[in-house]
Amino acid sequence: MATSISEIALTPAAASRVAAIAERQNKPAILRLSVEGGGCSGFQYKFGLADAPAEDDMVSETDGVRLVVDSISLDLVRGAQVDYVESLGGAAFRVENPNAASGCGCGTSFSV
Repeated sequence: MATSISEIALTPAAASRVAAIAERQNKPAILRLSVEGGGCSGFQYKFGLADAPAEDDMVSETDGVRLVVDSISLDLVRGAQVDYVESLGGAAFRVENPNAASGCGCGTSFSV
């Protein structure tokens, strides 16, 4: 059974964007964040819509939108905040991760 957490957060801006994307794709408003090896700094963030939380997922909810993180990835993103930012360079989900010792310029990879 998935566990509710407060160890990672989804900002209202990110929750709103996930809800809009999910509605367009006729999917539940569930954003999955996972961490994989690779990227220019060692680890990289991976985002995708999920149909439902997995049994070992940790779940955080903001404005009715759920953020799910598997238990292994949670160790690398504990205390982080997922935001959605728009700028002249484009729009993207960004992870503000207190565990990251360094990151790449585009913000998609990090090292601990």
